Amino acid sequence: MVAEGTVTRPTFWGIGHLGEIVFYVLAVLTILVFAYGVYQRVDRYTAGEPDWFDRLDDLPNRIVSSARIVLSNRKLFDRDTVGGLMHAFILWGFLTLLIGTTILAIDMDIYQPITGLVGTEQSFFVGDFYLSYSLVMDAMGLLFVVGVGVALYRRYAARKWRLWGKHTSMEDDLFIWALFLLGVGGYVTEGLRILGTGFPEFETVSFVGWFVAEVLAIAGMTQMTAEAIYPAVWWSHSLLAFAFIAAIPFGKPFHMLSSYANIVTRDEKAGARLPGIPADLDADTGAESIDDFSWKEILDQDACTKCGRCSSACPAETSGRPLDPRDVILDLKQYRESLDAGETEEIDIVADGGESVVDAATMESCMSCMACMDACPVDIEHLKSFTRMNRQLTDQGDVDSNVQDTFDNIMGMGNTFGDPPDERAAWADDLDFEVTDAREEDVEYLWYVGDYPSYDERNKKVARSLAKILEHADIEYGILFEDEKYDGNDIRRLGEEFLYVDLAGYHVEKFEEVDPEKIICTDPHSYNTFKNEYPEVEYEDFADEPLMQFEYDGEWNPDGEIDVLHWTQAVEEMVEDGALGLRGNELDVTVTYHDPCHLGRYNDEYEAPRDLIRATGATLAEMPRNRNESFCCGGGGGGLWMDIDEESKPSEERMREALEDTEAGDAVEKFVVACPMCMTMYEDGMKTGGYEDDIEIVDVAELLVDAIESGPGIEATSTSGATGQAD
Repeated sequence: MVAEGTVTRPTFWGIGHLGEIVFYVLAVLTILVFAYGVYQRVDRYTAGEPDWFDRLDDLPNRIVSSARIVLSNRKLFDRDTVGGLMHAFILWGFLTLLIGTTILAIDMDIYQPITGLVGTEQSFFVGDFYLSYSLVMDAMGLLFVVGVGVALYRRYAARKWRLWGKHTSMEDDLFIWALFLLGVGGYVTEGLRILGTGFPEFETVSFVGWFVAEVLAIAGMTQMTAEAIYPAVWWSHSLLAFAFIAAIPFGKPFHMLSSYANIVTRDEKAGARLPGIPADLDADTGAESIDDFSWKEILDQDACTKCGRCSSACPAETSGRPLDPRDVILDLKQYRESLDAGETEEIDIVADGGESVVDAATMESCMSCMACMDACPVDIEHLKSFTRMNRQLTDQGDVDSNVQDTFDNIMGMGNTFGDPPDERAAWADDLDFEVTDAREEDVEYLWYVGDYPSYDERNKKVARSLAKILEHADIEYGILFEDEKYDGNDIRRLGEEFLYVDLAGYHVEKFEEVDPEKIICTDPHSYNTFKNEYPEVEYEDFADEPLMQFEYDGEWNPDGEIDVLHWTQAVEEMVEDGALGLRGNELDVTVTYHDPCHLGRYNDEYEAPRDLIRATGATLAEMPRNRNESFCCGGGGGGLWMDIDEESKPSEERMREALEDTEAGDAVEKFVVACPMCMTMYEDGMKTGGYEDDIEIVDVAELLVDAIESGPGIEATSTSGATGQAD
C-alpha cells in the first residue's frame, strides 16, 4: 500500500477492484493471443527451406549491431531526412512508452507483492523516481505523437506517392490511426486524471498531461465531471492497447518484430554473392512453388513495411518497366498467406504468359543494381528472391531470346559476343608495345580484360588506354589471351547457374596455373564475381561432373591471399606511389562521374575512381544521385542484351541529370565511367537522347592517358576523343 499524500499516482484510480480483475484477465488473454500469433509466424518460417548461409553465427554481436542500426535509424535518414526524423520519433517514443509500462508492471505485479510477502509492501514508483518517470514519459510520448502526426500528414495530406501502391489497404489506415489514438488517448487519460484529482502540484512535471487538463478546465469541464468520465476513457484507451498488442502478429504491426529479426539475420554480402548451387545438377534451385523459398525469404516478405523506398530508388520502376520491387515481395507474401489460408489455389510463381504470381517481364526488367536493397531500411534481400525466380524461368525455358543467344554464345565461344576466342586479344595489336602473356611469364598482376574491352570496338580503346597506364607504371602484368573467357556474373543473376559454375571452375584453374599476387579487372562485374562469388563455390562437388570443363577440387582464395582489385583501386595505389608521374594539374576540364553499381553499391568502392579523376587536374562536378544513390545505366542483370520497352532509357535519364541537375550544368564536358557496360549503355543513351553535341563519354583510363600525355609521360595517341558505335 502507498501512503496517502505520497508523490505518485494510483494506476487504477476510479476503476475499482472488479475492474482491476477484468483488466488482468484481458491482459492475460492479450498475451496469449500475441504469443500464439508469434508462434504461428515462427512455425511458418521453420517450414521454409534451409538458407544457404549461416544466419545466426556470432549471434550476440549480430543482436548488438542490429540494435545499433535500428535505434540510430541510420538507413532511414538516408535519402529522406524528414522521414528519418519521423520514424525516429515514433520508434524512440514507442519504445520509451513500452519500457515505462513494463517498469510500472514490475512495480505493481512483482516488487510490491514480493515486498509484501517478506514484510511491508513497498513501491519504487514514488517520489523523485516517479517525477523523473513522468517527465520522461511525457516528453518521449510527445515525440511519438508528433512523429505519428507527421506520418499522417505525409500519407493523407501530402500523399507522398511511394506510400501508396497496389498493396495499400485498410490495414495500413488502421495501423497508423491506432498509433495516433494510443498516443493522444494516453494524454487525454492523463489530463482527466490530473483534473479529476484537483491538479496536484507535483504533476506539473507531466507537462503535456497538465496542459491537456488546463485546456479541459478552460473548456468548462469540472473536477467532478472529469472524475466521472475518467473510467470510460481509461477503459477505451486500455482496450485499444490490448487490441493493438493482440493484433501485432496478424498484420502490419508485426513488422515491428520481423524487421529487427530480419536485420539480425542479414547477410552482409547479400546481392554481391548469391545462394550457392547444389552439387546435384537436377536439384531444384528455382521457385516452382512457394515452399521452395527459404525461411529467410519468407521473413523478408513479413519484414516489408510497404514504405516504398525500394520503389523510389529502383531505376526499372522509374523508367516505366513492369517492375516494382516492393510489389514483387508483397505479391509473394499475399500469395503465400492466401495459399496457407486455403483462399486460393496453387499457380506458377513466375512464368512467361498465363497465370502466375510474378510475370517473366517483371523479372527481365530487373537490372540487378541493388538500389532496392541499399534503400531498404529493414535489409530485405530482394535480389536473392529475384535470382531464385530467374532460375525458375531458365529451368522452364522462359528466357528472353536475346539472352538465350548470349547463353549460346558463351557455351560455344566462351564470350557473350559469339566471336572467336583467338580474337580475344586483338585489341592489343594497335599498341606499340607487347602485352605479356601471363601463361608464359610470371607476373605480379594478372589482368582480366573481360568481354567488352576485348570485343567491343568502343571499349577496345579503353583496354588500350589501361594497357598504356600499366606499361607506363612499369609493373609486371599480363593477360590470359584466348584462355580468358566470360566471367559469369550477369548470367548467374539471370538464373544460368551451372554455366556460371563451369566458367568459375575453368577460371580458377587458370588463376592457379598463373599464381599471381593480384588480379585486376577492367569490369566491376568481373571484379565482384571474382572477389565475392568464386571463393564461395564448392568446386569439389562438381569436379567429377562430365558436363563441367574443369577438374579443380579445392577452395579458391578463401582467405583472400590473392588480392582481387578493380583496376582503379590498383592504379590509385600506383598514383599514390608516384608511378604515373602526375602533378595533378594536367587537365583543365570539368567532368562528372557515374558510380557503377557493381563497384559502388556491390563493393562500397566510391573513392578510387574519384581520386584518379582529381589526380588528372580535372574538376569533378557531382551529379545529385551519386555514390550509393547512383542511378543505374540499365545494363546490369542482362539489360545490356535485351530490347526492353520503357518510357525512357535509364541511360538517357542519367545524361539529362548530368547536364541539367548537376550544379556545373552545361559546363560539364565529359561524362566519366569506370565500367565497360556503362560505356556501352551511355554511348547508346547519348545518341538516342540527342546529347551527342553536349557531352562526351570517356573512361577514367582514357582521362588518365590524356593527363599523362599532357605531362612528361608516354608518347601516345589520345583516346578520350574517340567514339564509335559499340558492337
